Amino acid sequence: MRTDYVLYVVAVICFAITGLTFALIESDFERNLSVLTTVILGLLFIALGFSQRPRLSTSVETPATPVPALVQQATSSVVEETKIEIAESKPVMELTSVKGIKQKRADQLKALGINSVQDLANASAEDLAAKLKISPWFTQRWIQSAKELVEKS
Repeated sequence: MRTDYVLYVVAVICFAITGLTFALIESDFERNLSVLTTVILGLLFIALGFSQRPRLSTSVETPATPVPALVQQATSSVVEETKIEIAESKPVMELTSVKGIKQKRADQLKALGINSVQDLANASAEDLAAKLKISPWFTQRWIQSAKELVEKS
């Protein structure tokens, strides 16, 4: 017999005792104390039974019916088109590949809308320096380095 069923039976017994004590005990204090105690015990056993119930398996079964050939052809053509699009797109270089830019500075540049080395190469050194509140000399070196990296790729 499963453990959760046993705990549920004990909870039902506690509730039966609650009903009997309510009907048989005449003193209000004793009746209220007995009823409260057995109700709490009954709820406790219900909670324990719930925690001991068997878990449902989450395995996904494959369908037994075969997939029509037309659906397979459509799916394979979409997958091939996606592979071609991924192969044709150039990889985006991270800002940290630019000499002098670490992760913290890259996060600041991303907050300003500069998300790639290409964006940095097209940026204005003076505007960037004003927004970051640093010397234009630094931003000019970053932009020059970004342009060299873009030319190489």
